[in-house]
Amino acid sequence: MQGFVQRYLDTVANGTAEDIAALYAEDATLEDPVGGGEVHIGRQAIAGFYKLADGADIKTELLTFRAGGHEAAFVFAITVGGTMRIEPIEVMSFNGDGQIASMKAYWGPQNITQL
Repeated sequence: MQGFVQRYLDTVANGTAEDIAALYAEDATLEDPVGGGEVHIGRQAIAGFYKLADGADIKTELLTFRAGGHEAAFVFAITVGGTMRIEPIEVMSFNGDGQIASMKAYWGPQNITQL
């Protein structure tokens, strides 16, 4: 699972919204940040969420990883444009095909550092 999470982070940094959405199950859910907005349901809606980052200068770094059963939790750093670093905790569940079935990202203003 850690290899998949690393692939996800690499795709967030270097891929398109469609590339990222392809890692999700067709009926997956995404909530980012938890409690801060809508829950995106389905691959098309998830691609729309990631579209905001298309073309941005993004770097990612996996900091901590834990897994159990069909779920993983991890802390990573995402640097956007060399000006902002965010350190969210993401929790993912995976389906039997190894696709992301759900993702929840936990972060807020206290997890953002201006560079």
